[in-house]
Amino acid sequence: MTGELMKFPDVRTCLESEAVCRDLEDYRKLLIKWQKVQNLVSRETVGDIWKRHFEDSLQILSYLPCGSSNIIDIGSGGGFPAIPMAIASRNHSLKFTLVEANKRKAAFLREVSRQLQLNLRVYGVRIEQLDPSGLGDFDVITSRATAPLDRLLGMVAPLWSKKTVAIFHKGRDFGAELAESRANWSFDVVKRSSEVDMSGVVLQIRHLERRCS
Repeated sequence: MTGELMKFPDVRTCLESEAVCRDLEDYRKLLIKWQKVQNLVSRETVGDIWKRHFEDSLQILSYLPCGSSNIIDIGSGGGFPAIPMAIASRNHSLKFTLVEANKRKAAFLREVSRQLQLNLRVYGVRIEQLDPSGLGDFDVITSRATAPLDRLLGMVAPLWSKKTVAIFHKGRDFGAELAESRANWSFDVVKRSSEVDMSGVVLQIRHLERRCS
């Protein structure tokens, strides 16, 4: 897979699509409904789902390498960033696998997939318990607010192939997380400023290898 990126529209262009906005609004309503019994998003962001969650997720489409097709999202929670990406890329040949250990959250993800006809693969297991056989090589691994980088790399390493690229949302402490990770892992990284969170970044990680102890 080359360093070139797929030609996806930017966030604003995605949100100019009536079909995308309609599906995102249906998704938002499901989030609010299920939020009453299951904490899918933080209380502080419930009133700003469009920017804090939808736009934050959609920006990842612009970072997908050319040739991407098989995408796995780790610790999907309420479905970010995978579900907004799946909604906005209906006309593309992207396949999404979502892994969420919380059974109720996994049930929510399946319900969203059913109601919006997204045809997502949802696994209600810990990533360590996932059997990747039959799922194919993953082109892209995404994760948002799942774990510190060093631990996250350990979680995704068994899914890694030569062509895999990880795209991770990270907050203001990303520098310390990168430094800590270098003790155990060798990798190439490109840092991009988040389009939504002024203190956040999006990390693109390639060529992951565990360092010899």
